[in-house]
This record gives sequence, C-alpha cells and structure tokens, in this order.
Amino acid sequence: MRQALHQLHVETNGKGLVEITPEVAAFVGREKIETGLLTLFCRHTSASLIVQENADPDVLADLAAFFERIAPEDPARYIHNVEGPDDMPAHIRAALTQTQLSIPLAAGAMMLGAWQGIFVFEHRRAPHRRLIALHLLGA
Repeated sequence: MRQALHQLHVETNGKGLVEITPEVAAFVGREKIETGLLTLFCRHTSASLIVQENADPDVLADLAAFFERIAPEDPARYIHNVEGPDDMPAHIRAALTQTQLSIPLAAGAMMLGAWQGIFVFEHRRAPHRRLIALHLLGA
C-alpha cells in the first residue's frame, strides 16, 4: 500500500464553479497508483466540493441560481454578518454541499462517470485562493 498527499491551489473569480478535474487527474497520474481511493478535502468554510456534470454549462448556471434562491444575501436574515452580507449565505451553501469527496481509482484513473467533473464551488463574491487537500491511498 502506498499513499500520496498533495495540496491544490485553486483561484476563483468569485461565486461560481471552477472545474479542477484536469489538475486532480494529473496528480493521480503522477502517483502511478493503479487501484485505490482518492480523498479531496476543501480547507474552507465558505467554499465546497461537488461532482457535477461538466458537459453542459447550463447545469452549472442553474445550480448557482438555485443556491442564490435558497441562501440569498440578505443581512436582515442572519445574525452573523461581520464578514459581509455574502459570508453567512456562503456558510449555508457549504453546509448543504460537501467539503470532502471520495473517488475510487481503477487502472490508474478516477472512476468518474462520462459526464462527471470535480468542481470547487465558490460561495463568496470576491475572488479567493482555495486550498484543496488531495490524499491518495492504494497500490
């Protein structure tokens, strides 16, 4: 059994989804582990990770619009507003999604479906540099 650890730096442009599938696949390829499990962990409380369709950008637009409706920026709704009107909605959106993903590996590649991609979901308005921990375990 081998394991590898890497930290991926992801630049966001504010709210929205940033696909990181190619960067993650490159890490997996460099490690030459044939069978195993990849864990991704978002080291933030106002961004998250999702596996989502990467073929039609309308899916991502609809997803972002949905989260705008269920966790709107409205300071009158929230007690926590010290960090700005987009912070508490960002925490809610992160709580409703995931900060950790587990993806199996077979034949040295992630077992993603044909239309699946890995995304950082930025929930804050301003651009951020997000850190994603990648841990690979296998043989």
